Amino acid sequence: MASALKSEPIRSDLNQLCINSIRVLAMDAVQKANSGHPGMPMGMAPVGYLLFTRFIRHNPRNPKWYGRDRFVLSAGHGSMLLYSLLYLTGYDLTLDDIKQFRQLNSRTPGHPESLLTPGVETTTGPLGQGFGNGVGMAIAAQHLASRFAHENPELFDHRIFAIVSDGDIMEGVSSEAASIAGHLGLGNIVYLYDDNHVTIDGHTEITFDEDVCQRFDAYGWHTQTVEDANDLDALTRAIENGIAERGRPSLIRVRSHIGYGSPHFQDSPEAHGKALGVEEVKLTKQNLGWPTEPEFYVPAEALAEFRKCVERGAKLEAEWNRRFAVYSAKHPDAAAEFDAMLKGELPKGWDTDLPTFTPRDSLATRQSASQAEQAIAKRVWNLFGGAADLNESTFTDVKDGGSFERGNWGGRNLHFGIREHGMCSILNGIALHGGFIPYGSSFMVFTDYCRPSIRLAALMELHVIYVFTHDSIGLGEDGPTHQPIEHLAALRAIPNLTLIRPGDANEAVEAWRVAMTHRSGPVMLALSRQKLPTLDRKGRAPASDLRHGGYILCETVGRAPDLILLASGSELHLAVGAKDELEKRGHAIRVVSMPSFELFEAEDAAYRDSVLPPNIRRRLAIEAAVPMSWYRWVGLDGAVVGMTTFGASGPYQKVLEHFGFTVENVVAQALKLLEG
Repeated sequence: MASALKSEPIRSDLNQLCINSIRVLAMDAVQKANSGHPGMPMGMAPVGYLLFTRFIRHNPRNPKWYGRDRFVLSAGHGSMLLYSLLYLTGYDLTLDDIKQFRQLNSRTPGHPESLLTPGVETTTGPLGQGFGNGVGMAIAAQHLASRFAHENPELFDHRIFAIVSDGDIMEGVSSEAASIAGHLGLGNIVYLYDDNHVTIDGHTEITFDEDVCQRFDAYGWHTQTVEDANDLDALTRAIENGIAERGRPSLIRVRSHIGYGSPHFQDSPEAHGKALGVEEVKLTKQNLGWPTEPEFYVPAEALAEFRKCVERGAKLEAEWNRRFAVYSAKHPDAAAEFDAMLKGELPKGWDTDLPTFTPRDSLATRQSASQAEQAIAKRVWNLFGGAADLNESTFTDVKDGGSFERGNWGGRNLHFGIREHGMCSILNGIALHGGFIPYGSSFMVFTDYCRPSIRLAALMELHVIYVFTHDSIGLGEDGPTHQPIEHLAALRAIPNLTLIRPGDANEAVEAWRVAMTHRSGPVMLALSRQKLPTLDRKGRAPASDLRHGGYILCETVGRAPDLILLASGSELHLAVGAKDELEKRGHAIRVVSMPSFELFEAEDAAYRDSVLPPNIRRRLAIEAAVPMSWYRWVGLDGAVVGMTTFGASGPYQKVLEHFGFTVENVVAQALKLLEG
């Protein structure tokens, strides 16, 4: 397939008519909403116009066609640029949708949302995230092509285009992603940097005067500069050069003028984040040679030119489908696997080899989870990811999978380096690309470094798996800087994120089973560094009950419970030990394993009440973390053995004992409830 759309030359006056149509739609939409960012769409309208009509391979009538190029608006505040282009080129977005910009329940929200608007590839707005997402898409494209291209590289040669801003370039996450993209030599990336010299607080020179191209040269990128965003010939040459560069990602610095055409606000911070005002909109239209009425006016000639993308897109997809039909006839097994991957189907028997453990086994859940992952990876090729330079501790590399690196796109192990935030933004891009179940691993305490990317994965309901180990003060000697205290509660606060903290080796296996099949958002496995006893399941509930999130592990036979002990993760065995001691004192005890609040909450009320009967109000939860999130389950009459301070450095057994995570202390706290 050609790298760019081929079409007849366009008259210069028609070019200008099309470009100004974008500018006017953006102005009018922001003005009607009296909210938004008109300046960036006005300045970068020529870039968006060229990309969508000349270079990006896309089909407006089928936004999810696999063979398309991906476009990321990392500068998500300029959303009206993208919405204007989607409407004008024929996506399922109407002029009425444009008029409802930033209104409740509209399909044109303030920042692009991938689940809401056809043609939006990723949810952006927090700056730098789209930059990293695009790198993830590029990695996914290369990895998938390495398996399926055979002698048909044109089927899998789509590229990732993005518009990034000064703010994107300043954010640390984009630096992390840019560094790894350059290291890997991802030549399927073409980013256009909107260098408009303006931020909210003023001109960029007050904080930002570096030579961005030199920085990206140092990262290993191919860089170019276009001194005037309105120079379509120069833009065309630069984009063509970026596409032709196959060994390095490309950055094109485009000197643009924010609020282009506005008599009073062009090149001013005033054009960045608020409506221009009724009078200034009128003056700008006059300056552009545009009728001042009606609002949202698009000349028929311009709309017709944009809508040629529908026919072009249909032809591109039809040609791709023809080529894929030939490919399928020649490689039927590969084609079937490819289709199944894109549909998110797991291969038959994917979980056949999952291990089981006996009470003789004493393993950290990071170890047992690793064994489960290895068994899955043997059968699920598209489980794809790696670690942020911590595989020696997280045990997530696929054995004999090789490294994904420049010249070996088929390697199954991604080495993210010490770039947790970049890692998680890249994982989002891999998931958004389609065909993969991405995973990434680090220490639990470093979720602080990548929380914005985790939050966006939850917002987009992406199937991403996080494997975060060293989940409590039980990691011991590394001390309070590495011991997560508040992190479990903070992560549980994120909607759509399912956190699972397994209590023994067999629960860790079941946690991986859930992670592979849970499709409505990301899953985080919180795993221990220290070894844990494997619970004897004889006469107790099976570990497969983990899928409920909370379940009755064991209880005193023949009597209603006097008290319920709840625990997750490494503290579960303390609850079991305390039950035995309390029964010796004549008390009836129920132990509830609670590895996942979110899975438990998803069960119906009848099930939840069967595990935690409302009439049994004496409840004690045990978790080596801040107690905050447990009060929902123990209520005002219950209590929590948890952490109210940071941890300490020392052998983990001593640290746990020091902070009261012993059977003896659990028994003492339970007796206070029972005898109070």
